[in-house]
Amino acid sequence: MKPSIPKGTRDFGQQEMAGRNFIFDTIKGVFRTFGYSQIETPAMENLSTLLGKYGEEGDKLLFRVLNSGDAFGKVDFDSFKDSDGAINSVALSKEVCEKGLRYDLTVPFARYVVQHQNDISFPFKRFQIQPVWRADRPQKGRYREFYQCDVDVIGSRSQVNELELVQIADRVFSLLDVRVLVKINNRKVLTGFAEICGFPDKVVDITVAIDKLDKIGLDAVEEEMRGKGLTDNAIAVIEQILKLSGSTSEKIASMRSLMRGGSPSGLVSETGLKGLDELEELFGLIDAAGIGSPVEIDLSLARGLNYYTGAIFEVKALDFSIGSICGGGRYDNLTGIFGLPDVSGVGISFGADRIYDVLSGLDKFPKGLKSSTTLLFANMGADEVRYILPVAKALREMGVAVEVYPDTAKLKKQFDYADRKCIPFLSITGADEMASGQVNVKNLVTGEQKAFSINDVQEIFDFLTAVEEK
Repeated sequence: MKPSIPKGTRDFGQQEMAGRNFIFDTIKGVFRTFGYSQIETPAMENLSTLLGKYGEEGDKLLFRVLNSGDAFGKVDFDSFKDSDGAINSVALSKEVCEKGLRYDLTVPFARYVVQHQNDISFPFKRFQIQPVWRADRPQKGRYREFYQCDVDVIGSRSQVNELELVQIADRVFSLLDVRVLVKINNRKVLTGFAEICGFPDKVVDITVAIDKLDKIGLDAVEEEMRGKGLTDNAIAVIEQILKLSGSTSEKIASMRSLMRGGSPSGLVSETGLKGLDELEELFGLIDAAGIGSPVEIDLSLARGLNYYTGAIFEVKALDFSIGSICGGGRYDNLTGIFGLPDVSGVGISFGADRIYDVLSGLDKFPKGLKSSTTLLFANMGADEVRYILPVAKALREMGVAVEVYPDTAKLKKQFDYADRKCIPFLSITGADEMASGQVNVKNLVTGEQKAFSINDVQEIFDFLTAVEEK
């Protein structure tokens, strides 16, 4: 039987891992410059921790882990049958599955904060780079297993934190040489949508529908809201909002008028006005900070996770067609459901897998990532290997990645090996070099070749690293 892996997952070879580590190292470096420290949480969480935090659609995408042992041994299957005699699989899964693979890193982070609240200092700034799993339909840019790179601060309501997250996104993508657009909205404004259209109890339905605007279009979004019980008059109010244009200040001014009773319904939303105040403050901070990437208010931005309560962010690549590559927002109530109320947090998540696809598609990975080895010592025989081993050891201690070809083989085979691995330097040190106390090193890219005294390891190091510095 031909081996395979589950759909929506991928193997990563040495070249892919070099690229992924380049992304991770870049992101980690930026996180640390803003004072964030790294933590990790388990791949599995109790389902009681995960369920109900992502909305009904999110709960459907949770991978559940079957209880160990005879999970079905004591199950009364008749008690899980519907009126037509069919097994209610959702109810049954809750009986035989107590754990699930994490859906994201934010809910486990909230659980971590509550569990370790006496051991951490607030505001608590952490970053986390780990895989998450979603039982989604695999497609371009969407995987069932993928890495998230999360950065959050919890224990502060200041919008300086939101500004830092925008600055972090701007800095990361600047270092990766990817042009991006940062979109911002506020969930309080979305709550205002529901209130001024007369359906305050439908805020989740409205948010879920609006979140699909880029994917399915306005007509389909309106049809979905109609299916959730919204009237044509209510939908007309939301359509008016979604079609607002102009600068950030103009959009906020127009929204203020609508939230103060200027919509066809005449209803007022204090919550929506509070959200507009927060947006105005945040964009004032962004203007003062001088963000390099374009940042705009997007009143259609909703982000489908129910735990967001304030500012929400989304970052999209400008030169490559793919979904959002970074997103997040503020959450005021997440730790409260675990027993620690009134602790607000905000964070964003970088989608490493999508960022990899963007960098690959735009050919933005540094060329030197193709090989993990800088210098290959050809194997010219047992005596020659013993001769170059001290040099290889010294170079490794200086931080140079060095290989010694393990077998005495034809030089063509060893050249081919270096070529396939994109190793830039090759040393062919034979009997003549040994007799003169030298080591020969050739730059396979430029063709330059030099002989060094076996004792001049520093000169060899300088020769190897001069090209990297250029």
